[in-house]
Amino acid sequence: MTSALVWFLLGLSLLILEALLPGLILFFFGFGAWLTALVIWWIPLHFSMQFLLFLFSSLILLIFLRSYLKSVFSGRTIINPDGEDFDNYIGETAVVKVALSPNQKGKVEFHGSLWTAEANEILAEETPVKIVGRNNITLKVTALS
Repeated sequence: MTSALVWFLLGLSLLILEALLPGLILFFFGFGAWLTALVIWWIPLHFSMQFLLFLFSSLILLIFLRSYLKSVFSGRTIINPDGEDFDNYIGETAVVKVALSPNQKGKVEFHGSLWTAEANEILAEETPVKIVGRNNITLKVTALS
């Protein structure tokens, strides 16, 4: 088995481990191993040089690409478009779009978006409601009196 094949298989193993242990660290070492395999396929190097190439390329990839790729893979979280605290919405009004009951969540339209909502009463579609709280991203609403 050639050194290039060993580095390639090491890189593949690291990428598989990254899928099992997410954190976006092993990913860069996997690509560092692949880069090392590619280089030593064309240019024979002593093992110590191979290891230094692997370590250097992995760390460079990690330092310069991790934050960018982490935002790509995990997405961006925006609580609301105005950048305000979500709790500022308590007391505002919305409109029921999918009926709610005490045991079943529904949907309300709030600021042009549909939100999952729950209520302690039966609320029909098109009923105006007041936001009284939240449970994660589920709005707690009550009929507007």
